[in-house]
Amino acid sequence: MAGAMAVSQPSGNAQVKREKAKPSGAAAQGKQDKTKPAPTPAPQERQEAAKPATTPEQFGNVEAITAAQLKEWLYVVASDDMEGRDTPSRGLDLTAKFIADHLSQCGVKPGGDDGTYFQKFALTSRRVTPELTIASVNGQGFKLGEDFIAEPAQGQASGRIVYVSHGYMIRAKDIDAYQGVDVKGKIMLAVEGFPRGVSFQDIRGKKAGEEYDSPETYARAHGARGVIYIPSSSTLTFWQNRHKFSLSPSRMRLERPQQGGLNIPIIYASEKMVKAILDGEKLDYETIRKQAAEGALGEGFDLGAGKQASFNVNAKIDMAITQNVVGVIEGVDPLLKKEYVAIGAHYDHVGMAKNAEGDRIFNGADDDGSGTVATLAIAQALAKSPERPKRSIIFVWHAGEEKGLWGSEFFTTNPTVPIEQIVTQLNIDMIGRSKKEGDNNPANKDLTGPNALYVIGSKMMSTDLGNLSEEVNNSYLKLAFNYKYDDPNDSERFFYRSDHFNYAKKGVPIIFYFSGVHEDYHGLADTADKIDYQKMEKVARTVFAMMWRLANAPARPKVDKPLSPQETN
Repeated sequence: MAGAMAVSQPSGNAQVKREKAKPSGAAAQGKQDKTKPAPTPAPQERQEAAKPATTPEQFGNVEAITAAQLKEWLYVVASDDMEGRDTPSRGLDLTAKFIADHLSQCGVKPGGDDGTYFQKFALTSRRVTPELTIASVNGQGFKLGEDFIAEPAQGQASGRIVYVSHGYMIRAKDIDAYQGVDVKGKIMLAVEGFPRGVSFQDIRGKKAGEEYDSPETYARAHGARGVIYIPSSSTLTFWQNRHKFSLSPSRMRLERPQQGGLNIPIIYASEKMVKAILDGEKLDYETIRKQAAEGALGEGFDLGAGKQASFNVNAKIDMAITQNVVGVIEGVDPLLKKEYVAIGAHYDHVGMAKNAEGDRIFNGADDDGSGTVATLAIAQALAKSPERPKRSIIFVWHAGEEKGLWGSEFFTTNPTVPIEQIVTQLNIDMIGRSKKEGDNNPANKDLTGPNALYVIGSKMMSTDLGNLSEEVNNSYLKLAFNYKYDDPNDSERFFYRSDHFNYAKKGVPIIFYFSGVHEDYHGLADTADKIDYQKMEKVARTVFAMMWRLANAPARPKVDKPLSPQETN
């Protein structure tokens, strides 16, 4: 599961020196044998597997899901050979192939691109290249790093200059820097930073171009050729740091279509360059700095017709391709099979610690190897079932969840089946750990026990879905459902931190199954030997039972409590 703010990074400090606990019993073969399947449980262990009070005929082939199968697969997915399953990485690709091979073996139909199980998407990293990154004002040249710094967006701009004050339009606050100003075909000169009384919270969740505009979004939408920023005091203070950062490859990001027009070059001008731009104009640099400090910037205006600027930003883009894994089992009803129940998990984790001694691999057995193999077990059990449900089932293993819900964002923006035909998404993320009796570790205070589970979001968007979830649980395994994290004031904000959220943003009602964080969350000791496989079996069977009922229900769950615009952003 993604950390707070949807971004988590491997830790390179004290944790990396902690040795992993070895699997007990026959599984304790040493680190080099962690890729081997765990042994089949002894008869006594099999007797301890989760058994409902009654045989659940109404839930199809649910009992085909076993703790032994989950254990065998998790020892592979969370092995050192998968290298922590970072996005992108060789280990992630190996895990994707492992999932796809098993889907093929059990007869699940490919649901990805071009008849494959893989839905490919691009990740990019950008940096400014000094060669040919130049700027001039009325023929006077300026030097990158010394006189200006650049954003890593390729582009060239030349022409007249228009001053646009702070460059913001915020409709709710009746702020508009562009009254009486035409930026088309010109270079915008803007003071870096929000206008007085405005912060990021005022535009968070708002739609650019309608509810607000920043200098960049306005420039792209209205045909400006580029943006030159008069830098804030912070940028001036950390000038060299920002310059060095711009020359280094940025962190990989999901490649998204450019919104609001074509890409434009953006630079930050030094005091020397700003003074050259404003030389002979009705406002000079010192006056603008004073106005900015007082929060009283003046109106925009065109600089003199003879004032021309030109700059070129040369940027290098590095691209990597990664993938979601998608499989489909078609329903049998001629009409209802056009609708889908989606079941998903993220199969990535946080990779390997850098510059560490000894064990470096974040195996991610619980997060989210547990959800990965549970989803695979559900797919296999359904594929081998003599009976099929009325609706179709789509299984999606998302990549890049740990980096910012990338895979689910890409899938819900580019769905391989119509998103409006997905009736519910069931997300499985961290279901493998149980709090032991007498455990007083503060890091485990919110970890659930062997028969308990956090169920998040089942009642937040759809009363029908929440009622059905409880009905299924009460008629089958009777797990202790905990709704603690449905609280809108939940400080952990778990509803927003896993892949289901991108489905919810599209109006799809969701349920997020989660056993809670623990002492090994995003740590080196999240290994397969610490998993409660009996609990995993119970949870996976509960999800299968819910899927079965949803897929055979006469009507899809009604969304009677849609998310607000603030919640979706």
